[in-house]
Amino acid sequence: MFLQLDRHGWLRPTPAVRLLPSPNCDTRPAGTTVSLLVVHNISLPPNQFGGPHVARLFQNRLDYTAHPWFERLRGLRVSAHFFIRRDGSLVQFVPTCKRAWHAGASRFGKRERCNDFSLGVELEGTDTLPYTDAQYTTLAKLSRVLRARYPLRAVWGHEHIAPGRKTDPGPAFNWSRFGRKTGFMRRHLAPQS
Repeated sequence: MFLQLDRHGWLRPTPAVRLLPSPNCDTRPAGTTVSLLVVHNISLPPNQFGGPHVARLFQNRLDYTAHPWFERLRGLRVSAHFFIRRDGSLVQFVPTCKRAWHAGASRFGKRERCNDFSLGVELEGTDTLPYTDAQYTTLAKLSRVLRARYPLRAVWGHEHIAPGRKTDPGPAFNWSRFGRKTGFMRRHLAPQS
């Protein structure tokens, strides 16, 4: 899979890369430098993979009657820049130059509001089920492309920037494996739990 960002921060579409613009984004604060990559997980309904529900949630088109669990999401406006499915295919919802609404109340070091200066990648998964080889491969390729464009200082999980509130990507995510595939050194990666 070849990944290339255009000047606006959209990946070039290919059979393995789909662009599905989300309205759940806005302009970053003036003068902001993107320096953090945040790894998340998501599955809708929980622990079920492969359906259209994540994309529909990020595009405000989720049918809340499609599953009883969805009612708790009514009115939620969220997005991420990228979503990596179990088969390694990639969906982009927000251009990298814009602020996606993925981190919520969050802190990285002394900085709050991580959405302002981060990029968000959702992995189709759960905290406890292993992620697939294809997902690690795609995440590594995407991370290298993003690192070539932005001065990323760190890659942390949602659980690390919103402790006590979020638990993803969880213990199933192998930070050492990710580091080996991307060249990110230990000091760039999330603290070990």
